[in-house]
Amino acid sequence: MDILWIKRFASAVAFLTMAISASAQKYSDGIIDKTIAVVGNEVIMISDLEEEVQMMRAYGMMSDKSGRCELLEEMMSSKLFLMQARLDSIEVNNDMVEGELRNRVDMLRTNLGGDEEVEKQFGKSLYKLRQEWRDAITDQTLTQQMQQEIASKIPDLTPYDVQKYIDETDEADLPVVPIKYQLSQICIYPDREAANLAVKERLLAIRERIINGEKFSTLARIYSQDPGSARKGGELGMASKSIFWPAFSDAAMALKPGVVSQIVETPDGFHIIEVLEKKGDMFNARHILLKPEYTSDDRQKGFHVLDSLRTELANEAVTFSLAARFYSEDPATRTNGGQMADPNTGSTYFEIDQLKPQDYAAIKELKEGDVSEPFESLDNEGRDGNLVYKILKVDKILPAHSATFSNDYTLLLGQAKQELQMKAIDDFIDSKIKSTYIVIDPLFADCDFEREGWYEKIRK
Repeated sequence: MDILWIKRFASAVAFLTMAISASAQKYSDGIIDKTIAVVGNEVIMISDLEEEVQMMRAYGMMSDKSGRCELLEEMMSSKLFLMQARLDSIEVNNDMVEGELRNRVDMLRTNLGGDEEVEKQFGKSLYKLRQEWRDAITDQTLTQQMQQEIASKIPDLTPYDVQKYIDETDEADLPVVPIKYQLSQICIYPDREAANLAVKERLLAIRERIINGEKFSTLARIYSQDPGSARKGGELGMASKSIFWPAFSDAAMALKPGVVSQIVETPDGFHIIEVLEKKGDMFNARHILLKPEYTSDDRQKGFHVLDSLRTELANEAVTFSLAARFYSEDPATRTNGGQMADPNTGSTYFEIDQLKPQDYAAIKELKEGDVSEPFESLDNEGRDGNLVYKILKVDKILPAHSATFSNDYTLLLGQAKQELQMKAIDDFIDSKIKSTYIVIDPLFADCDFEREGWYEKIRK
């Protein structure tokens, strides 16, 4: 996948192939529109279902007949929540709706190649599509808020409730807690300033060659370190500016077509850009990306410092915590003695798949208290991370085990509450199916619905 470009998905749309009553009204190019479900005072047309199918395909997901059955069931369930949300006068978060609408439009414009292609795909003006999608997203948001309202009514669980949940659940169905590691690190960075200067000089030389007449596309194929676009001469394709790093999109939008930018720095590296076309807030551009590169001397210097520290640690001349405070160059961990924490959750315990592959490879054979050999890894900056040299200390290992009340209370509490919330939502749907006026077209009589209640609502 391109470094900057969100890859386009297939844009071809296959229309409905089911047999449909010839007595209904056509809605586009030979496709017949009709009511396929009535849920209370809400109506679902076959055109509504097909728009959802088209949306899935625009995102690269296929939908056959069974997929349509699943979609219809989801749409009918959503109508039940939507009706209740309106009865309860739940207010929608308009900022959330507008944000989701922008994301949807920008993604589709990028995937399909511009406003005209979106309009061609859906057979409507973008203005009309925005109106329809705003309404649909509003309904979706109300549905989600209603589900959250139902889930929130589950009372807080007590330790007694959690123990009861454990007692009533088959041991095989209790969560298995995978092996977890608590780690500390000391990080040394290579000379990034020198590497940045060197890559800028290379990029300036390439830019000078383009100014002097060489083709941007040819040099992009040779030098660019964005593999996705390099093989296309650096071309990214028509895309919304919102999907790029702000510095990149700002520079591109300020350029006139055919003009080569000065060097632009983003978390991916350093770029020069040539804009090919601009339409509103979309553009098609070429770029050449170069990333800072480090030498064996950088590695040797970093490893030498870490080797010396490792020797001092082995001789107990200094503690790992103190060494991290004095020598580590990672600002996120040096102040707390090198102890690592998940940036998303704040937890100091890591499962294997939460660790960088390089980090796990360095500690997988170690025991508690062991310190790894120096190795190369990546930090958490930018898209892919920056090169860093480090040593890791294994502070603690929690072996894999079935969740227990004493060791994993929080995990079990969360799972027990989640199951009760899901049951409350399921009970709501089943209850509303029974009490709501619902009619489903026999066209969907052979669908494998998840809930038995729907079958009683199929028109005979």
